[in-house]
Amino acid sequence: MDLHAELKAALETAADPARAAPMQAYMRGQFIFLGVAAPQRRLAARDLLAGLKGVGADALLEHAQLLWQQPEREYQHVALDMLGLHRRQLGIGHIPALLALARQRAWWDSVDGMAGIVGDVLQAELQHGGDVHAHMVPALHHEDFWLRRIALLHQLGWRGDTDAGWLFDAALALAQEDEFFIRKAIGWALRDYARHAPEAVTAFANAHRQLLSPLSYREALKHQPP
Repeated sequence: MDLHAELKAALETAADPARAAPMQAYMRGQFIFLGVAAPQRRLAARDLLAGLKGVGADALLEHAQLLWQQPEREYQHVALDMLGLHRRQLGIGHIPALLALARQRAWWDSVDGMAGIVGDVLQAELQHGGDVHAHMVPALHHEDFWLRRIALLHQLGWRGDTDAGWLFDAALALAQEDEFFIRKAIGWALRDYARHAPEAVTAFANAHRQLLSPLSYREALKHQPP
């Protein structure tokens, strides 16, 4: 059996059909589900994905594309699990392919998962001294708001590695947008950085309160003292 046939068998074995309808409802009917919760999905696919160690980025991206084409949403989550597990096989040159994949069947779950993978790849490039945000500049201004969301969120968890200038400029660049997922992402990105630099985020949010949407401002300072 090949990888995809084995993954299919493993996920179908782990599936609880009674969970499928609630999972579909949670995603507003955007996708169909087998009914495999995240812990069971990761357990079912773990050994199969581990076997991809060293196969190379091209093979990983090919597997991800095939998984993305499957109708059940769990397969896209497996693709993200796979790319995250083997992120060290990916480099900055693979960012365009990752962003292109994120645009397919896009919703917050797959987009946010891809933002984490893109962020991991870019953070690993910091030690080489390159312009790690080069691919994020066009993403920040892309017509597809899901790519704009990735540009806002790619530094989540970077803490001291965060380029605060990039973060604040990106927040201001998109501050006037009406799209909920952008406004939420601005607040989320600022709130995450506030765990490392609370005073800087508070000062930024208060200085630009009239530009930030109420949602972005509220989310940014959610865990800050009044």
